Amino acid sequence: MASDTTVAPGDREGRLTALRNLKMARSAHAYVRGNTLQFYEWLNDGGRTLPLGPDLWICGDCHVSNIGPVADRDGGIDIQIRDLDQAVVGNPAHDIVRLGVSLATAARGNDLPGVITARMVEQLIDGYERAMGGGRKAYRVVDRPDAIRLVMKAALKRRWKHLARERMKGLTPHIPEGKRYWPITPDEQADLQALVDTDAMRHLVTQLVYRSDAARLELLDAKYWVKGCSSLGNLRYALLLRVVTKNEDDEICLVDVKEALKAAAPRSPHGEMPRNNAERVKQGALHLAPNLGDRMMTGRVRGRSVFVRELRPQDLKIDLDQLDEVEAMRVARYLGNVVGRAHATQLDWPTRKAWLADLQRNRPKTIDAPSWLWNSVVALVQAHEGGYLEHCRRYAITQAR
Repeated sequence: MASDTTVAPGDREGRLTALRNLKMARSAHAYVRGNTLQFYEWLNDGGRTLPLGPDLWICGDCHVSNIGPVADRDGGIDIQIRDLDQAVVGNPAHDIVRLGVSLATAARGNDLPGVITARMVEQLIDGYERAMGGGRKAYRVVDRPDAIRLVMKAALKRRWKHLARERMKGLTPHIPEGKRYWPITPDEQADLQALVDTDAMRHLVTQLVYRSDAARLELLDAKYWVKGCSSLGNLRYALLLRVVTKNEDDEICLVDVKEALKAAAPRSPHGEMPRNNAERVKQGALHLAPNLGDRMMTGRVRGRSVFVRELRPQDLKIDLDQLDEVEAMRVARYLGNVVGRAHATQLDWPTRKAWLADLQRNRPKTIDAPSWLWNSVVALVQAHEGGYLEHCRRYAITQAR
């Protein structure tokens, strides 16, 4: 039965724009997440003082919520980058700055003093530099802080029933319409069914070690998925599939289908990337988050490029709520190390050594972080604070009409 919050396909655009504006008005941290373009505009203008790192795959939108536990196809879990929509071959300094801004706004959201923000930036670069390793070792891993351990512990305990309760509000094999799931058109249904019928989809779903390679897939339900912030308004679908086998019990799984747009993140003029945007996202994931990249396929829906992954109960995001001063610094160090390892595994030792030397230059006496990083974080936090207040003003005027 349809909910009173259901939105017809023809009314999506206006409702999604309003929802995105609401989400961005809730906090400065949410505004940073949803306004990625402001960061890219700054890079094209004031970001010229950043060091020019080696060409490698970068996240392009490396904020805190885009990092978290990610399950692999064999049942293992690791903390990796979990959103690669903006992945490009580019300057690794962009990921460092973007993460620094996200951590700084999270610190403000937790009412932490400014001196702690400065120490978090120090810890961020320390964790990143340790990931570059020493000698010929690929990287050094820092200890997980308690906040990350709790997320990992929760991820390890999660099963299909937990995912079903969150996404489906029950264990019945359908996706109920409501504020998160909206109806789709017959043309969308036909394209999604064609996607499910491909060998690539069957391979994607049956790659888990306990699923039969000979299983057959049935599309039980499909809905437009209202999810994310900066990506709201693009095609996004949730598919409920039944994995049918002859000699075993059937199984239910949930699949995410997401439109891949042209990356807005600045890319290297010399880097080679797939022209197809969904293939670009997949290649970025394979290099930066192999747990996720190994679980991806690409396709087309309504003539647009999409990438597809099965949702796993263990895939979670990290929320930095109610952190104390010590834990905030430890989290910053650990997340810096996660991003650093994703970069370091793409580089040989001479290149890592040269990049590490660049990172360790220009340390002012007042803060143990490169001046380019600290100055960039300060400038971007100021710009985003002003942008956030202006966004809230415009949002309030719109709501008052």
